[in-house]
Amino acid sequence: MHASKTIVMSAGEMDQTLEQMAQRVLERHSYPDLVLVGIRTGGAFLAHRLAEKIQVRTAQPVRVGVLDISLYRDDWTRISHKPVVGKTELPGSIDDQEVLLVDDVLYTGRTVRAALDALIDYGRPSRIELAVLVDRGGRELPIQPDYVGLVLDLPLDQRVNVYLQEMGRVDEVALEAGAPNRS
Repeated sequence: MHASKTIVMSAGEMDQTLEQMAQRVLERHSYPDLVLVGIRTGGAFLAHRLAEKIQVRTAQPVRVGVLDISLYRDDWTRISHKPVVGKTELPGSIDDQEVLLVDDVLYTGRTVRAALDALIDYGRPSRIELAVLVDRGGRELPIQPDYVGLVLDLPLDQRVNVYLQEMGRVDEVALEAGAPNRS
């Protein structure tokens, strides 16, 4: 039996949404203090895409990093006794920098909380903002995005999946049956 899937954002719409998000970021930030940090995995790919769009508009390089939060999750022992830890790669010090944390889907807020803990272990940014492609609602923590591409209000029996070319898929955001990962 094939699960039902509803596309809520096509590849073209995703690209246009990222263009709009990049413009909003530029309206609030200056250089060279801006650092985009994507939460591994989907957020990392989106951070690189946002950085490219900002760089095209400014003709200035944009620093991008990737943050692995595996050991900062409050549920890592439930997931596995031997978590797979990815590499965190930051483009230098984040002390006194404006950090734009990027993720694909915001749900409970626990992933972002873990990312904030991880970032603080690497330095003391002057400000941290959050950009997400999709805010699906359902927060368990008081965390809200500063930049959001698509806002959805979904029941608990639906999940949002962001598929990206970098993951070997066609770019799209899909609603699918089944309880979401509570992160």
